[in-house]
Amino acid sequence: MAITLQKGQRIDLTKGNPTLSNILIGLGWDPVQSSGGGGLLSSLFGGGNKAPNVDCDASVLMLQDDKITKKEQLIYFGNLKSSCGSVTHSGDNLTGEGAGDDEQILVSLQDIPSYINKLVFVVNIYDCVRRKQDFGMLKNAYIRVQNQDNGEQLLRFNLSDDYSGKTSLVVAEIYRHGSDWKFGAIGDGTKDTNLQELVRSYS
Repeated sequence: MAITLQKGQRIDLTKGNPTLSNILIGLGWDPVQSSGGGGLLSSLFGGGNKAPNVDCDASVLMLQDDKITKKEQLIYFGNLKSSCGSVTHSGDNLTGEGAGDDEQILVSLQDIPSYINKLVFVVNIYDCVRRKQDFGMLKNAYIRVQNQDNGEQLLRFNLSDDYSGKTSLVVAEIYRHGSDWKFGAIGDGTKDTNLQELVRSYS
């Protein structure tokens, strides 16, 4: 049974499971339904219970000594695979609608270069300033980790904070701890308006 984590919790991934190598990171979210019945929200989103079309982008920062040292260490919709082949992004989901993961990232732990000490998983809202969107318009956000070799779901972290006014999320991290890998549930919202701003804090 998968372990459900709370914000701030950390857990070993490989210490008790030394053969774990290929993992799937699933991230998901749903748009909040507007109340309908006219008014400003109705005029903005077309009335009824139609939800705003919020385009969220998940990305991975591959850090060396907790820093991004070159652009190839950023895996996102414009760079779907790391040069070392250890991290592969599934591609962009433009709406967040539908059940299950909205975006997926495959990670081969054994193929991550030794100089990379941490993977940070972030989500930002595309074009959030012009569209006047923030994470208060989304609900049911989560990240989960699955053993890709046998399909076993290992853990899940539901992001249950109020992220109104926040335009980027630092969701979680996978990091080296000696010879093992650990997972940390972060769940911090920021006001970075694009991925470039978010990455700057790691440079």
